[in-house]
Amino acid sequence: MREEIYRKLNELGFPNGGDGTTEERLNLWRSWYEGNVSHFHSYRVYNGQKRVLCRRAGLGMAKKICEDWANLLMNERVRIRLEGEREQRFIDGVLRDNRFFLMANRLQEQKAALGTAAYVPRVTDGRIRIDFPSAEGILPLSWENGHVTDCAFASGRRQGDRELLYLQVHHRAGERYRIENLLFETDGERLERVNLTEAPGFSGIPETVDSGRAERGFVLDRMNIVNNLDPASPMGLSVFANALDQLRGADVAYDSYVNEFILGKKRIMVKPEATKDFDGAPLFDADELAFYILPEDSGNESIIKEIDMTLRTAEHHEGIQDMLNLLGLKCGLGEQHYRFEKGSVLTATQVISENSVLYRNVRRHELVLEAALKELTGILLRLGNDHFSLGLREDAEVTVDFDDSIIEDKSRDFERDCRMLELGVIGKEEFRERWKRK
Repeated sequence: MREEIYRKLNELGFPNGGDGTTEERLNLWRSWYEGNVSHFHSYRVYNGQKRVLCRRAGLGMAKKICEDWANLLMNERVRIRLEGEREQRFIDGVLRDNRFFLMANRLQEQKAALGTAAYVPRVTDGRIRIDFPSAEGILPLSWENGHVTDCAFASGRRQGDRELLYLQVHHRAGERYRIENLLFETDGERLERVNLTEAPGFSGIPETVDSGRAERGFVLDRMNIVNNLDPASPMGLSVFANALDQLRGADVAYDSYVNEFILGKKRIMVKPEATKDFDGAPLFDADELAFYILPEDSGNESIIKEIDMTLRTAEHHEGIQDMLNLLGLKCGLGEQHYRFEKGSVLTATQVISENSVLYRNVRRHELVLEAALKELTGILLRLGNDHFSLGLREDAEVTVDFDDSIIEDKSRDFERDCRMLELGVIGKEEFRERWKRK
């Protein structure tokens, strides 16, 4: 469908060559995020008579990794601060009205999974609303040095037995941005243009909106990882895009661990002549893995032989931990981020030192996120002035305070600063300034 949307946009006069992000690649990342990868989590085992379909047990580490990155980058302690009180109240109100920090946390998880996310503000019914599309609904049209200037945003809608695709296209028209609202009916493969007035809920949306501004009205947010799969693409890379082998390894090790208990029960080797009664009726369920049918020429083996295996729990535990260490390292979380204990995966809770892999990677990803949040704040200020004539300072300085509690030992730092205050190394005002926001 992604290629079909690009083709349709070309027909409508929006030149583009696609963004290089194939639908197959996004689908692969999505399947790992959902924990159900075709031809991997379903597999077959030969039991001597037939191939039995099995379901591979998985740890769901792709989802877990994305959750952890979302909580590291965007949690309830993140604050967006502006230097003006009126500007601060306005931004706080818009963010609160859109449940921004809840939605942004979810979007950061999607961004980690699929590489790219977006914030698209709009004014509807006298209110500023923020849309949060993930990578599957983001279609860059033109860009330079990775900075997207024109972009389309797609979202699916279902009305009765009709499948609709809504496209919002932000593009430059001369010195200003224009937004085109397009609606299509789709069968999953083809797109047929329909008028906005023909679909309930879209009749009040204008086909064209002139923003009157030279600045773009959307923000793209990416993981700060070089896209080695397609360096020319402006789209980001999944945080686990280069760790698929490690994800497979972790699930293979865990599946083997689970099967160690399933198959560790007593196995029964059976000669063919013992599988049927005197009338030829089968005595055993052909799908039962506990029984293994020996070949006809099995020699002097007993007709029925019991096998009792010793469980290799220690070896599996070590193997799973090795896989988790490699996976955490490849996904930027560090080698010791996950521990496999008592049959489940736990996250390390120790304070992260400034020299750790995770500390450096958190700071690295915050660079892109901070720029995105500042740009979003600027767009909201402009919308406030353009649509509500609020007289807001659009050049107000914006500061993003990220949550450092996980990467700093604040109790230790507080005790140190108290000691410095007592010794007169720092004054009361400096001490107050350091801790009033922590």
